[in-house]
Amino acid sequence: MRRREFITLAGSAAAWPLAARAQQPAMPVIGFLNSSSADAAANRVNAFRKGLRESGYVEGRDVGIELRSADGLYERLPTLAADLVRRGVAVIVAGGGPAARAAKAATATIPIVFNVGVDPVTIGLVASIGRPGGNATGTSVINRELDAKRLEILRELLPTASMVAVLLNPNNPSAEILSGDIKTAANGLGQQILVLNVGTDHDLDTAIVHLLQRHADGLVVTDDPLFIVQGVKLVELAARHKIPTIYAWRENVDAGGLISHGASITYAYRQVGIYAGRILRGAKPSDLPVLEPTKFETVLNLRTAKALGLDVPTSILLRADEVIE
Repeated sequence: MRRREFITLAGSAAAWPLAARAQQPAMPVIGFLNSSSADAAANRVNAFRKGLRESGYVEGRDVGIELRSADGLYERLPTLAADLVRRGVAVIVAGGGPAARAAKAATATIPIVFNVGVDPVTIGLVASIGRPGGNATGTSVINRELDAKRLEILRELLPTASMVAVLLNPNNPSAEILSGDIKTAANGLGQQILVLNVGTDHDLDTAIVHLLQRHADGLVVTDDPLFIVQGVKLVELAARHKIPTIYAWRENVDAGGLISHGASITYAYRQVGIYAGRILRGAKPSDLPVLEPTKFETVLNLRTAKALGLDVPTSILLRADEVIE
């Protein structure tokens, strides 16, 4: 073999690994659009990662994750969603109804996997639960119905309550629906309620002052990303002013809140991770039915109940899935 031919052949062989690497597909990236803060969503993101791993995808090895958080400020969501679309992510995961709507408005082609607390059909995310159609699917923890149930549980804890306050974010796209459901439930119970609109962090202290001035006996915290962000502050205010409060998520009870009733949010985000993995493997969102919870949990903090001087009914103790003592 001539020297020139050998050099040419050797040079071509050395180039093969480079060419092979250049032809390898880039690692897919999942955009995680979060309505609340990164800190408040940490457990949910970890549950999502667990679901991804169950589908065979490990962050940093098989897939990247870009987290975008609105910190409860819904007006930021369209810009954050547009940023993920420009980034060219393979899938958008949307945490909360406002995030899901922003993602849906930003793209009709990138697959979206959501977790929402309302009926996704009602807010226009999917055509139906069983056959979503379009580019979106996910999980629904249907907390729209659960807010009315929380009012019933709080009434059971406070049978002589003359007035119960309800914390509601008027900026939530489902606020009007939630308000109507709670008012209907209150009428059925013969319970007078005081709706407190809290749309920003600064509104919370004012709302609690109003609650105290009106002598409300208890508080229902509706499911909303803003109240997830403000979860620790809510628990502290309730303890300071001795307000019996029921929450949407058990994390509030773990932090010292009185009681919660709802679906397991970590289980829901694990399912979101599994769905995202299936989509990365080629499944279409339109073929994946929206998953709904089959089990709801009630978590009671007995230490907090004693600090509030409450005599917890046996019916609630027996119903509770977990009692923190």
